Amino acid sequence: SCIGASIVGGICNNSGGALVQRGPAYTELSLYAQIDANGELKLVNNLGIHLGDSPEEILTNLYEQKYTDADVYQPDGRLSSDNEYHERVRDVDADTPSRFNNDGRRLFESSGCAGKLAVFAVRVDTYPKPAKEQVFYIGTNDTDVLTKIRRHVLSNFENLPVSGEYLHRDCYAVSKKYGKDMFVVIDKLGAKVIPKLFELKRTVDRIADNFSFLPEKFSDRMMQFFSYLLPSHLPKRMDDFHEKYDHHWILEMSNDGVDEARAYLQEFFKQEDGDYFECTPDESKKAILHRFVAGGALGRYHLMNKSNLGPMMTIDIALRRNEHQWFEELPKEIDDQIADKFYYGHLFCHVMHQNYVVKKGVDAKALKNRILAEFDSRGAEYPAEHNVGHEYCAKHDLKEFYKECDPTNSFNAGIGKTSKLKDWAE
Repeated sequence: SCIGASIVGGICNNSGGALVQRGPAYTELSLYAQIDANGELKLVNNLGIHLGDSPEEILTNLYEQKYTDADVYQPDGRLSSDNEYHERVRDVDADTPSRFNNDGRRLFESSGCAGKLAVFAVRVDTYPKPAKEQVFYIGTNDTDVLTKIRRHVLSNFENLPVSGEYLHRDCYAVSKKYGKDMFVVIDKLGAKVIPKLFELKRTVDRIADNFSFLPEKFSDRMMQFFSYLLPSHLPKRMDDFHEKYDHHWILEMSNDGVDEARAYLQEFFKQEDGDYFECTPDESKKAILHRFVAGGALGRYHLMNKSNLGPMMTIDIALRRNEHQWFEELPKEIDDQIADKFYYGHLFCHVMHQNYVVKKGVDAKALKNRILAEFDSRGAEYPAEHNVGHEYCAKHDLKEFYKECDPTNSFNAGIGKTSKLKDWAE
């Protein structure tokens, strides 16, 4: 129904954090249904809005927006954002990641519940629109250059960045080729058309599935073909940097932070490898959008080349805040089993999205376990922002939180490879 997480989905799955000033999606104000220890379904209104007494009345008044400013209040001591994150992300010498799913510090009712509660509504903090914004596009062939910038900006700048999105050269190229149609649709028509586009896509695939001579995922193949007919969609200065540099960083600053970053980068690149340019408004929009469509583009790439490749694994990891070797270098015996690797992520908080396309015939499950063991040895946490699902183990804090939310284990049983049995029986 949307690109990225919805608001409620983001809260429930500990998503977000790309926006450095705001931090990960978090609130203690929500309206949800819960099955209690006696097996009874109850509606809990901790939203901070007087909506009535009975569940029917509360849900009806919420849906029809039958409440006034006088009905809205802030419950004592409850937060509607992670108000400590700006200090946490600035601590670049800490030996732990800044944000990850198993972090017990930010698990509360709907926040991180991952389907253990049925969430109807959340309240989150709002922020003033910046008076001034500027995107700086940075390129280099030396990862230490980006490490120096990251550590200096977080440690010494008075103003935190808005975001800092990283894209490796290979990911840039794949996103350019296989994300072009999505890029152009959003650029020209806006993100509001995405739900209708997905609906049309499903309809086309449903009809195509009735004809055996048509390939699977026919809509994707058709859209990819039409994308080849479209002109180049990325700004020339970005493409020039793609030719010159392995590592791309989209640094977004606001208000007084703009002049702070401008002065720093001008001096910094007089001595360091790489370069930068200040994006025009159009370049800013396209740089951010290009990074935005990268995830979908990788799925399209794998689909179009599936006959020559093994499975694709996508892992989001949270590296330690003091990690200097943030760009992965795998042992040769692991690397030899991989056909392609694609890296992108949120460099300020050290959350990286790492995609591995394995070679044909490789045991992908065994390989993934070896890669995860490498992360463990480095003190990394995973998943970082996409939740454990039924793929990763919920560690102690997260497992206990799930039990607290859902004492009878009735909602989303088995998540985090926990028990699927009633009352959490083993």
